[in-house]
Amino acid sequence: MPNLDPRTRTFLFLQGPHGPFFHKLGKMLRLAGAQVWRVGFNAGDRAFWFHPSSYIPYRGAAAEWPDRFDALVDEKNVTDIVLYGDTRPVHAEAVARARARGLTVHVFEEGYMRPYWITYERGGTNGNSRLMTMSIARMQKALAQSDMEAPLPPGHWGDMRQHVFYGALYHWFVMFRNGHYRNFQPHRAVSVAKEFRLYLKRLMLMPFHGIDRRVATFRIRHGGFPYHLALLQLEHDSSFQQHSPFNTMTDFLALVIKGFADGAHAHHHLVFKAHPLEDGRVPLRREIRRLAHDLGVSDRVHYVRGGKLASLLNDARSAVTVNSTAGQQVLWRGIPLKVFGRAVYAKPDFVSDQALPDFFQGATRPDNRAYKDYRRYLLETSQLPGGYYSARGRRQLLRQVVDMMLSSEDPYDALRSGTAAPRQQLRLVT
Repeated sequence: MPNLDPRTRTFLFLQGPHGPFFHKLGKMLRLAGAQVWRVGFNAGDRAFWFHPSSYIPYRGAAAEWPDRFDALVDEKNVTDIVLYGDTRPVHAEAVARARARGLTVHVFEEGYMRPYWITYERGGTNGNSRLMTMSIARMQKALAQSDMEAPLPPGHWGDMRQHVFYGALYHWFVMFRNGHYRNFQPHRAVSVAKEFRLYLKRLMLMPFHGIDRRVATFRIRHGGFPYHLALLQLEHDSSFQQHSPFNTMTDFLALVIKGFADGAHAHHHLVFKAHPLEDGRVPLRREIRRLAHDLGVSDRVHYVRGGKLASLLNDARSAVTVNSTAGQQVLWRGIPLKVFGRAVYAKPDFVSDQALPDFFQGATRPDNRAYKDYRRYLLETSQLPGGYYSARGRRQLLRQVVDMMLSSEDPYDALRSGTAAPRQQLRLVT
């Protein structure tokens, strides 16, 4: 893998995933010889960066951030910026200005095939990813450079408890220790205090939610009826807000239940599967019951809290989603999938273009061979085994991603040119 001399590189970190991952990543880049700086926008950012001399607090107003970013790039001779998610306002402004200056933009995101992988791309992720314009034929051509077998995911859940814990801790710092960042504005509509309470409530109720989920799943799996899955996601998530045609999750619920009522056979059922991090800020169960009642299908519509998808997905007839990454699990099993938003996997080769009532009545099957090539392409390029939140997941991720960041080529170009580094075998992330 051709690397640029780390001693010529200066990395400017912006906001990262909750927890110490960005600190660990910056430490390893410094060990490689690069200069590393971190901009913090609130006390939560500061709490997880343990290298005070490289920390730069930003306490100005949001309108002043673009000019401050330009000044930092000039002052520190920045060559690269590093961030988690590219759509929050401070990141979108920085990415636009970095591109205009010819800087390298390193974007981290949750895995497109989560929870056992994370996403690392250059320039943008999700609807801004290079994958959006790539054809399957182009991916198959690049795969000719590799003979790797795509690894199977482990039979163990990822690091959900650590994720929730770090989220609650981050928001505690922002709520109680943010006195030096009075201009900070969260990128979500919900207040920091409410976000903290939602994280804390979810952490405390996880055992009870688990019981509710298992009971609902048991009833569906032993109900003896065919069913279709609707894969929900967080309404405040950037993929839903920036890359979908819906303003609210209720809009999506109404469309799906109406399509089901109009098209599905009378003995079929519909199951709404909540996102694993759903925290109750949107009353999904109540809305689903109301909409199903209004359309006369209350006895055939179900709601299941988060948790693993496999137990429900294995027996599903089809699935619909806005643009959830869980759609990858649907396609991997060869189950028909309908997508409404922009998604990196929404390729005409394996995603249905049928009208929703027709889809529920008799969905066409995806091209499973094409999807397997697509999945293998992702695992050879932007999907890295490991995680942000558990110690073992971070160790596994850091073994690979630092060298990829120091490379002169992004993951997609490296595979095409035959210079991509060998991939690690997938291990359990606990």
